[in-house]
Amino acid sequence: MEQIRVTLACGIELDVVDTGPRDAPVLVFLHGFPESHRTWRHQIAHLSGRFRCIAPDQRGYRGSSKPQNVESYTPDKLIGDVFQLADALGVGKFTIVGHDWGGAIAWGVALMGQMNGRVNRAVIANAPHPVGFARLVWTNRHQRESSQYMRTFRDTSNDALVRELGLGGILLKAFGDRLATGDRMEPEERAALTSEWANVDAAFGMLNWYRASPLYVPAMDEPYAVPAEGGPPDLPPLTLPTLVVWALDDIALPPENLDGLEAMVPNLEVVKVSDCGHFVPWEAPQAVNAAMDAFLTRTATDA
Repeated sequence: MEQIRVTLACGIELDVVDTGPRDAPVLVFLHGFPESHRTWRHQIAHLSGRFRCIAPDQRGYRGSSKPQNVESYTPDKLIGDVFQLADALGVGKFTIVGHDWGGAIAWGVALMGQMNGRVNRAVIANAPHPVGFARLVWTNRHQRESSQYMRTFRDTSNDALVRELGLGGILLKAFGDRLATGDRMEPEERAALTSEWANVDAAFGMLNWYRASPLYVPAMDEPYAVPAEGGPPDLPPLTLPTLVVWALDDIALPPENLDGLEAMVPNLEVVKVSDCGHFVPWEAPQAVNAAMDAFLTRTATDA
């Protein structure tokens, strides 16, 4: 997919796919860790005849700006990038679509967008709501154990490993044999992705998403109870039409992340995908495309 270079008002430069009719409703796609805009390659190919599809390589990734200081990756700046990107491309309202870390930012963009009137819908794939996840990581042993990799990513004693081997070294340390993602990624995609992990500046940019996050991941021997301080953030309900696509075999994010979600997102549709791991946009593209088609059609009057 051809990319353009877009300079945001904050000075960050992003490489961006911008395809589809300019007068069509806009979908902004946010990828997760440790991928790129190509996370959404199947959905963009499927939807770009009917929607304007905008998909950046977010800050810290690939050819986009990669500031090396942790403070450049706080959630407010990552959320701000999305609205500044829309401004730079002349986009008023849009639907936000996100997976993994892109989904975490998409929750924030949607919440901000319902206040400023710029976001009309949200599509989230295997990215837990920030309130529910912050609670689950304290109370659910499976989620806490699955989240210990974040502590590895935040540990600066691993920086020498990253400088020597790029992102691949710390991924191997954090995940070991679980690093393999099966046979569902095309060989050429896998080769390109692993090659990109060798970029040390990008590796630290990607890790800084974790290091700048306010989320605390307790150690396995800490109490299994939500603390009086430092627990889930206080956020308003998200009232926008929201589709959550959840692959049920995600080893990092168990389906308990869906429990109670309707209380925080009253206008919610959940589509569960069986026999699929974390990377649902490309592991099960037909299921994701079908879910998005139905949701975008049903909510078209809100676009």
